[in-house]
Amino acid sequence: MDREDLGLLSRYPATPRRLWTVDEYHQMGEAGILTEEDRVELIEGELVEMAPIGSEHVAASNALTHLLVLAVGDRGIVSVGNPVRLTRRSEPQPDFAILKPRDDYRKTLPRPEDTMLAVEVANTSLDFDRKVKLALYARNGIPEVWIVNLVAGEVEVYREPVGDSDTSCTRPDRSDSLTIEAIPGVLIPVAKIFA
Repeated sequence: MDREDLGLLSRYPATPRRLWTVDEYHQMGEAGILTEEDRVELIEGELVEMAPIGSEHVAASNALTHLLVLAVGDRGIVSVGNPVRLTRRSEPQPDFAILKPRDDYRKTLPRPEDTMLAVEVANTSLDFDRKVKLALYARNGIPEVWIVNLVAGEVEVYREPVGDSDTSCTRPDRSDSLTIEAIPGVLIPVAKIFA
């Protein structure tokens, strides 16, 4: 289906759609229907095209990779751009996930209970990350989510999930440092993300 067809379908949100499971999603990859060139993730049973990555996104991601790896050390695994299996029908690919250290991620993908922090670096995807992915993470008990808002040049920190939302949202100043509640002592200077 090309973009014109998708535009027409979006006018009919009540039209029944065929929802996919995570297992079917993986089978499409194994069969070659989806390839590494298909930048998609499975959100609530639907294949969602991921936004293109621009230079500002790359720069913030590179800075965050360096800062998170140094700060987290052996107390967690910094997973960059890899999937987290939330439910039978949702397997998003956050820009970063900080996972509890364990050896058997080779056998199974990380689940919500393994994920201490999810991070989305957002420019063109900001609205989708706030309205869809944030609610999905909260609903599945991810205790902390950061949205690196490249548009405003700030980090939005969401904690204490209840239902589809987080009860705590802060926006630290650039002079502040971010902390990860599940890993005491971690300090990530906000300014260094945008340097």
